[in-house]
Amino acid sequence: MQAAGDSVAGDSVAASTLFAHIEALHGDRSWGSVLDAGTGSGSIRWIQSLSTERWTAVTGAEGHALQVQALAEARRRPADRIVLGNWADPALLAGETYDTVLADYLLGAIDGFAPYFQERLFARLRPLTAGRLYVVGIDPYVPADPPRERAAHIVWRIGRLRDSCLLLAGERPYREYPAEWVVENLRRSGFEPVSAERFPIRFGRRFVEAQIAMCAQRLARLADRALAAALESHAAALRDEALAHVEEAGSLPCGHDYVIAAEPRRA
Repeated sequence: MQAAGDSVAGDSVAASTLFAHIEALHGDRSWGSVLDAGTGSGSIRWIQSLSTERWTAVTGAEGHALQVQALAEARRRPADRIVLGNWADPALLAGETYDTVLADYLLGAIDGFAPYFQERLFARLRPLTAGRLYVVGIDPYVPADPPRERAAHIVWRIGRLRDSCLLLAGERPYREYPAEWVVENLRRSGFEPVSAERFPIRFGRRFVEAQIAMCAQRLARLADRALAAALESHAAALRDEALAHVEEAGSLPCGHDYVIAAEPRRA
C-alpha cells in the first residue's frame, strides 16, 4: 500500500515531528526487524535512519514500489526488501513476524486498494507483529457539515473538491478514521494500545499545491470537457484563495494527526 502521507497529508505536520515522537515512545527498545506496512518516501527514509536488523516495505502500487526502491537503493542491505502486494491477500508475508511494525497513514489509503478492508486491517497485521505496532493517521477533516473557521473551511473545500475529482475519474477517495476508532479497533484485533497522542495540523503551501495538482490530473481524463473546464476554474480560484491565506497567516490550521502505539495482547 502507498502511504497516505505522501499524497494527502502533505506538510500537515512535519514528518520528523511524528517520527521523533515514535522514537521517544520506543526508547531503548531494539527496532529489530521492521515492517513498513504502507511504505512511502518519508517512512522509508526514516526507517533507513534507524538501527534495524532488516526491513520489509509493502506497497500496493507498482509505480510507487519503483519510487521507493530508487530512494532506498543506495543504503539497502541484502535482507531489506520492497514487496508489491495487497493486504487483502492472505498469502502476503504469510508466516512472517517483525519486531516493529509501522502503519504510516495506511488506514486512510487502503480503501483505494482493498475497499472496506479497514475493519480487518489491524487483525491482519496482528500475527505479523511480535513487538510494537505504530499507527500514524489523520482525523477525518472533510466532515458533512462545513467548519466555521476560515482556514478549516478552506481545507474542507479543498478536500471535497479533491474527492469529487477522484470519484469523477473512477477512483476511490481516501477514507480516514478518527483516533478513537483506531484505539477501539486495535483492542478488538488483539492489540493493547499503550499510547495515543494527537498533533495539531497546520497545512501549508505544499499541501495546497499537491491537492490541486491531484485534481488537475483527474480532470484531464474527463470526457466531459465543459465540466472539466468549470472544475479547473474552480480549483484555480480555490488554490489562489488558499495560498493567499497561507501567505497572510502562515498556514491553514485544521484538525489533527495522531500516533498510536500498541502491543500484541498476551494470553
